[in-house]
Amino acid sequence: MYLILWEFTVRPERESEFERAYGTNGDWAKLFARSAEYRGTELLRDRETAGRYLTIDRWTTREAYEAFRRQWETDYRALDAAGEGLTVDEVPRGEFEVP
Repeated sequence: MYLILWEFTVRPERESEFERAYGTNGDWAKLFARSAEYRGTELLRDRETAGRYLTIDRWTTREAYEAFRRQWETDYRALDAAGEGLTVDEVPRGEFEVP
């Protein structure tokens, strides 16, 4: 299993929109679901820091994720651009494998 973690700082007035777009059944999950190798997304909201979120995207392998990105690059970029106004900051926190 291959996991990708991202940290977001979300604009206070846009949190509900962000949660809809980045949640388990959100826009990103729907895009990723075009691949049979996608295994799901978790959205985590920080209990102590307002507007701080993490996402965990799960894929069967890194190669599967990279193949998805190549195939759907245009749609990926369009969705990324559409969500830019939701956040103040977006930081990749790492790529991990389940041993």
